[in-house]
Amino acid sequence: MKKSKMIILLVTFFVAYVSYGQNSKDKRIMAEAEKAKKEMIKKDAGLDKFFNNATAYVIFPHVGEGAFIIGGASGNGVLYEHGTAVGMADLKKLDIGAQAGGQSSAEVIFFETEAALNEFKAGNYALSAEASAIAIESGVAENANYNDGVVIFTYPLKGLMADVSIGGQKFTYTPF
Repeated sequence: MKKSKMIILLVTFFVAYVSYGQNSKDKRIMAEAEKAKKEMIKKDAGLDKFFNNATAYVIFPHVGEGAFIIGGASGNGVLYEHGTAVGMADLKKLDIGAQAGGQSSAEVIFFETEAALNEFKAGNYALSAEASAIAIESGVAENANYNDGVVIFTYPLKGLMADVSIGGQKFTYTPF
């Protein structure tokens, strides 16, 4: 009997520890990230290999973007290491060029190496204009490759955007 109480106490402690630092907004984003992951894999089953083999990945389930010459985007996401959520992430994007419209998309960034992951976790990670995202379509993930330890996929949700611009994305990371 005493042993079972100890196990219950340890399980309760573990659940409290894992939930530490997660407010209702974080939990909502985590649920949306899991839903986005399922939708992405449903659209292109080849993504499953990235989810299973990457050192880590960050899912931004809703990235809102709007532009008229100058554009911006933002979103909140979840960082997973080996399939386990370890913290929250924030995305900000700024660009300039021939662009107009608004759209919402989901984005997932896969990290092939610990070095690429550690750079992201340092909190000042940025993707330059040369980094391009691959639009998720059936079969496209089969031929996708990492570039400097990172590969990015986007999944359009709604809206319309005409975009020929240059800019970059900046990310911040907050561990649980």
